[in-house]
Amino acid sequence: MKASTGDKIFYGINYAIMAIAALTCLIPLLNILALSLSDSSAIMSGRVTLFPIDIQLDSYRMLIERTKVVTAFSNSLVITVGGTVLCMVFTVLAAYPLSRKYFYARKTITLAVVFTMLFSGGLIPSYLVVKSLGLINTYWALWLPGLVSVYNMMILRTFFEGIPEELVEASRMDGCGEMRLLLQVILPLSVPVIATLTLFYGVGFWNSFQNVLIYINDSNRMNLTVMVQQMIHSQSLQETASLSREEVDRLATPEGLKAAAVMVLVIPMLVVYPFIQKYFVKGIMIGSIKG
Repeated sequence: MKASTGDKIFYGINYAIMAIAALTCLIPLLNILALSLSDSSAIMSGRVTLFPIDIQLDSYRMLIERTKVVTAFSNSLVITVGGTVLCMVFTVLAAYPLSRKYFYARKTITLAVVFTMLFSGGLIPSYLVVKSLGLINTYWALWLPGLVSVYNMMILRTFFEGIPEELVEASRMDGCGEMRLLLQVILPLSVPVIATLTLFYGVGFWNSFQNVLIYINDSNRMNLTVMVQQMIHSQSLQETASLSREEVDRLATPEGLKAAAVMVLVIPMLVVYPFIQKYFVKGIMIGSIKG
């Protein structure tokens, strides 16, 4: 069907708005990348914009050798992988029974769960509960309070409800129990929405900031997000890295080192996203609309 003049104008405006939105995200990222790769003299003179000048890797080398970025990166991986696996397992275990029409008190439990999206105990009661459980300064304090996201669980439940009942009945006739039905029939059909929710949980844990500051006291257990925030707010390079004044003047600038830290924080998500992108839109749409 040929687009009318009004449709072409509408599409043109949409493309222009999306292009502007994309540029507002891309330009700051390119500037940070350029700063992290440029020579210190070029950075100090303010000549670096979107492209690096006199490319060098001193900022990354010093970031690895003179800061705790490796430890913080490892902590972020542990927090992200452990939290994502736990959250996905329990989200599936919560969504599956609530998607079965024969599950007792299904509607009552669903209403009780949705109620938590509107009201919460607050920060202080949450901290007291975590402290009373002895979880302070452990990663369980980051994982357990948000073990199941109600929003993600409702998306997954809606997806499970949309799986044809005839397929479920045929599986039961072949002798499938509930667990086998879930593992061998339901989950293989749910790859798009599971990949999407895994991305949601993974990004959330990778970017954990407030909860880490509240519940983690040991600096050796801090994640990369907190370390980068502390570097950005530091007043001099000596506060963020074990460098002498001569090395600061000769090798790097605070802006270059901070830019390198930001790139180390951002790159893992940029690498992971393309592998999940093909499932992203499909998973959200199918999990949001029943049928």
